Amino acid sequence: VQLQASGGGLVQAGGSLRLSCAASGRLFSIRVMGWYRQAPGKEREQVAQITSAGYQNYADSVKGRVTISRDSGKKTLYLQMNSLKPEDTAVYYCAYDNYWGQGTLVTVSS
Repeated sequence: VQLQASGGGLVQAGGSLRLSCAASGRLFSIRVMGWYRQAPGKEREQVAQITSAGYQNYADSVKGRVTISRDSGKKTLYLQMNSLKPEDTAVYYCAYDNYWGQGTLVTVSS
């Protein structure tokens, strides 16, 4: 499984971004897809997950501001982020089970 994240960038506080993760390879057995982030000097943390059955969960810090979604074929995973805050600044990674993509940098200016 290969994953390619995109959509990061510089945005002002209160703005929105939509991250995408393009997946290829043997996806039929993938159970959990998710977005994670790592801010400078901090450990990587989970942002949101979605299972193959569609169950979603979110970190408390992003609930109500972030929506995870995927296409039916698991080929693309999305993360819609609204009302962004400077503390959302981080490198965002997508993951399918134990497969990881490279990160995409999100910078939120105050």
